[in-house]
This record gives sequence, structure tokens and C-alpha cells, in this order.
Amino acid sequence: MRVTGWGGCLAATGLLLAGCGGGPGGGDEKISDGKVVLAVLNDQSGIYADTSGRQTIEAVKMAVADFQAKYGDKAVSKAIEVKDADHQNKPEIANSKAQELYDRQQADVILDVPTSSAAFAVATIAKNKKKVFIDVGAASTELEGKQCNKYTFHYGYNSYMLAHGTGAEVTKDGSKNWYIVYPDYAFGQDMEKTFSAAIKDAGGTVVASDPTPFPNDNFSTFLLKAPNLDPKPQVIGTMQAGGDLVNLVKQYNEYKLRDKGVGLAVGLLALSDIHSLGADALAGTRYTDMWYWNADEKSRAWADKFHAKTGKRPTANMAANYSAALQYLEAVQRGGTDNSDEVVKQLEGHKIEDMFARNATIRPQDHLLLHDAYLSEVKPSSEVKEPYDYVKVIKTIPAAEAFQPQPDPACKL
Repeated sequence: MRVTGWGGCLAATGLLLAGCGGGPGGGDEKISDGKVVLAVLNDQSGIYADTSGRQTIEAVKMAVADFQAKYGDKAVSKAIEVKDADHQNKPEIANSKAQELYDRQQADVILDVPTSSAAFAVATIAKNKKKVFIDVGAASTELEGKQCNKYTFHYGYNSYMLAHGTGAEVTKDGSKNWYIVYPDYAFGQDMEKTFSAAIKDAGGTVVASDPTPFPNDNFSTFLLKAPNLDPKPQVIGTMQAGGDLVNLVKQYNEYKLRDKGVGLAVGLLALSDIHSLGADALAGTRYTDMWYWNADEKSRAWADKFHAKTGKRPTANMAANYSAALQYLEAVQRGGTDNSDEVVKQLEGHKIEDMFARNATIRPQDHLLLHDAYLSEVKPSSEVKEPYDYVKVIKTIPAAEAFQPQPDPACKL
């Protein structure tokens, strides 16, 4: 194993894992630059650092190691590198880092990229450079809508999945009147749109919705407004995530809004958020997730390997990036090359059944990964039997119901 140093201003962790020979096609002549390079571009220092961040890099390294253990001297390449960069949740930085990763760092694929505005920037670069981009961390459905392109894949979750799980189910359970607060950028705007539609379809009403600054550490104006709306909302639907969500929930509890008859529904909740707040701060909160580490034996077995490596339990984002990296490498193996057009061909329509994606297919018309999702509930601390076991899965939402039933006509691959 060889770890490369820092490349220019790019914080790149260059993990080089050497195999013993070439795969299909004989040797590495079909592998660009004699190696396959996977790059993780995400938030390593801001509000989404705990949700994904540097731990996701470790998950991708695990995927590389597992791939090479599986194929040995039959692996498609003798060398696979993992590099990374911090986009700081800023689309302009994501733009420049993506160009640097593809051009100077020779990345064949970029993974993760939370923050929808940053993901849109990377999708444009991927399209122009004809390089593969597999997004995990962004929720906007525009990635498989008007922002879609031949080289971009949306892998993990989107706002439709979250809304038609949480929004619909909470409304059906009796919380008919909603007040939605959302971060004022592409992710939040898309979440507000999809949740409002799902709530209405389930027989509910959005009493009011307000955009909030992003990032933000003070939500008092919005929280204090909630009990005084007419009609009074039965639930606040918060579309914030990561550090912003943690701040909002702390203030929600400080103002004792639950005691005032205003419940809380969370659009996007990560294991790291629950860990930061403590289970009791969110006890009884229902939300929709794409994966949970202790849901079944297959998930737990991988989570145990991750824990042995990092000392932590993985979030769903980390697991999804492991799966995305592994499926990318499997596509390279099947095609015998890291040529982007061939890899795209190998991914389109591919069926996946691994530790993360269940009953899954990459829909060829829009490159959206369809898979089972899970309506989940946060346990009170009295029911938590071991560290990080904060959640119980209430319901499995089949892949056919979890995501948009038809591709967006705006997507022209």
C-alpha cells in the first residue's frame, strides 16, 4: 500500500491498492493512466462532515479492498487509488475541485457530493468532461430531471423518497396541518416542493412554509412563530440536515413546542444527528431512510467491519458510498475498461443486491437507483441496548413505491 501526499491545493488521500494482474481484456491496456482512480468530493469541515465527511473516504477504501480481495489477480487493474477533496458546501468550490480531480488527479469517477447546488456543479463538469459522477449525498430530484446527463447517476435517496415516506405517513397518522421550514438553497427548495405535494396527496395541508438561511444556527424566529399560526400546525416539518438540523432540534426542545401541541417531523435525519443530540431529543420522531446499520444481519455484518476500522457505526451515506464505489468497480470489471461510455453502459439497467441496496435497479432512462427504503422511528434512550442503536424500522417501502414511478420528461440522456 502506498499513500500519496498532497497534490497542489487539493487535499487528496491517494490510497494505492495493488493487485496482481489484469482483468478482462488482458493487462491494463484498457485502463486509463494504468490505474483506476475513485475520488470522494464532500463536506469534510462543515455541517455535513459528520453525516459523510472523512468517514466516507474510509468506506470507499473498504470497497476497493473488498473488490480486490474478491478478484485477486483477475482484478481489472493492477492499481486502484482513492482520492478526496473538501467542497465546503459551496458550488463554486465543488466546480473547481471536480475539474482538478478529473484533470490533475486523473479521477475516473467522483462519488458522494452532498449539497444539491454543489452536485449540480459537478454534474455539469462530468457531462462536459465525459467522466462518471455517482452522487449519493444530494437529495434534489433535479439530478434525474433537468440536471440529468449521460455520465451522472443518483444513488441513495432523493426528496421524493423522503417526502412520500415521512410526509405521507405522518399525515396519514393524523398530523394534517404542517408548517414547513427549509434551508434556502436547491436541496431545501426541492424538499419543500416534494413534501408539500406528498402532504396534500395524503389529505393534509401546509399552513405555511418559510425558507431559512443556510447554514444557520438560530431558528428562534421560525420556531416561535409556529404555535401562533392560524390554523395551528400539528407538526413542524424541518427540511434542514446535518449541523443545521441539530441546532434546530435543540431549539425546538428548548422552546418546549411539543408541550404546546406542535410535533416535529424530520425530512432528512442521519445516525450522526441522533448521536449528537441524544436519543431522547428525538424520541418518537419518524423519518424515512435509505439504510440502517442494525436493520438486519447483512447490514450489521458490514457495519461491524466498518466499526473495526473506524471505531464508529456508519451512517446511511457512508454505506451508500461503499456500495456505489463497489458497483462502479464491478462495472469496470464487467466491461474490462474504465472508459466512461463503457462503464455507463454497464451500470444502466444493472440490478443490485448488496449490503446497502435491496431489490435495486439503476433505471436506464434517468440513472436513478431504485431500491427499498425504510420508515423508521427514533427510540427513547430506555430502549437503546447498545451504542448507536437508536432506531427501529417501522416499515419497508418497496423500491417500486419509494421513488418516482416514471422518469421525468425533462431528463434527456
